[in-house]
Amino acid sequence: MLPAFAELVNRFQILEKENERLREENQALRAENKLLREGSERKGGPPPWVKPNVALANKKAKEKAQKARKKRTQSYTRKREEPTNIVVHACERCPDCGRALSGGWKHARRQVIDIPQTPVCVTDHVVIARQCGVCNTRCLPKLDLSGLVVGKHRLGVRLMSLIGMLRSTCRLPVRTIRSLLKSLYGLCVSTGEIVNVLHLIAQRGQPYLQDLQQQMRTSPYLHADETGWREDGQNGYLWSFSTPEIRLFQYDRSRADHVPREVIGASYQGHVVTDFYGGYNSVSGINQRCWVHLLRDLDKLKEAHPDNQSVIDWVQSVRDLYREAKKYQKECLGARKLSCPPDGFNIFNRRDKRREFESRLAWIAAPYLDQKKMKEKAPQAVLAERIERYAPELFCFAEHPDVPSENNAAERAIRPSVIARKISGGTRSAKGSKTYAAIASMFGTWQVNDRNPWEACLHMLTYQPSAP
Repeated sequence: MLPAFAELVNRFQILEKENERLREENQALRAENKLLREGSERKGGPPPWVKPNVALANKKAKEKAQKARKKRTQSYTRKREEPTNIVVHACERCPDCGRALSGGWKHARRQVIDIPQTPVCVTDHVVIARQCGVCNTRCLPKLDLSGLVVGKHRLGVRLMSLIGMLRSTCRLPVRTIRSLLKSLYGLCVSTGEIVNVLHLIAQRGQPYLQDLQQQMRTSPYLHADETGWREDGQNGYLWSFSTPEIRLFQYDRSRADHVPREVIGASYQGHVVTDFYGGYNSVSGINQRCWVHLLRDLDKLKEAHPDNQSVIDWVQSVRDLYREAKKYQKECLGARKLSCPPDGFNIFNRRDKRREFESRLAWIAAPYLDQKKMKEKAPQAVLAERIERYAPELFCFAEHPDVPSENNAAERAIRPSVIARKISGGTRSAKGSKTYAAIASMFGTWQVNDRNPWEACLHMLTYQPSAP
């Protein structure tokens, strides 16, 4: 046992010496680490051999950039509807012992929203004739149904308004409307009667459409566009004229300039936002050509010549000038909100700025204009000629900041008609084209003004002008 004990004592002494050495080495490393920290703080950063803690740095940057969350004034959970009927569910007896139960408290609530099975309401207005026994006069009551029906039609104004809404707002075909009325209300109506209802709505809305046209002519600016339309298999055009509050459509076989001139009028003094179609060159007012159409053509030119650096630089210079003009327009709109607009944003400054943009754009297009003597035209020549021709009509929005620089509003207004044309192929008669344009104008105007189309059509059908 003694040799083993002596061996253990010897090993313990060796480990104690090793532990002492490690302690001294640890103290030396701590002192060196302290010196390095002090030197790093004096120099303003860690030594170059230290790897940065990327995750910690990103976390601190994210916490710094994250703003305090704005408190909500109201919750965005789905609100419960006001109940029209309440059904209470409760246990009458205990399922275990069978004892009768009463009272209780509200444990849960569940709403079910459904539509009632409503049959059509058919009212017979019976007129009773009576004869006076003294003077032998036959007496008949005066029947006034102006608030219920139009003229001698058998369909009421509420049903007519629903048909008009289904046809225009919901874009349903006539046969689908017929099937829907039969499924929901059990009403059998022929397709011809539905078509006659649509013609009646268009006829009754003519005074309203004339009033819309007069309002449009007093607007500071309007959008104009046209799209193809087929009438009885023949090609024609559906013209769209719109403002922020008005939608007006008109069908015509021609695409000539007399159509927009007649609709807009010869005394219009506002701005007409259009594309580069030549039919709008002779309209009254001041033209603002659509920059979106020009930018699309510039992108096509750039895609057609991806390796031509001069084309890429030329396209970019036109884009940069447009961005500068849009920035100035935004600054003008911001300055207009101030009670005292700063210098540089009055009407004379805006006019000078517009002329400056026009001259700079003309200077960009100038090198590619007169290339008749050259053997091969530059790729920029076609768009340069367009820019040179329409330069006075490209920066009206800089002088008049309320005027849009693009014709997107007209594109959005006419898009439903484009979809309808692709589905149905157009109309079958001149009367049908006129009716479609009238209904699209009325219901489109009501929708853009956030009016209930059904209620608006009902008011239009029952409106009686007061006697002078």
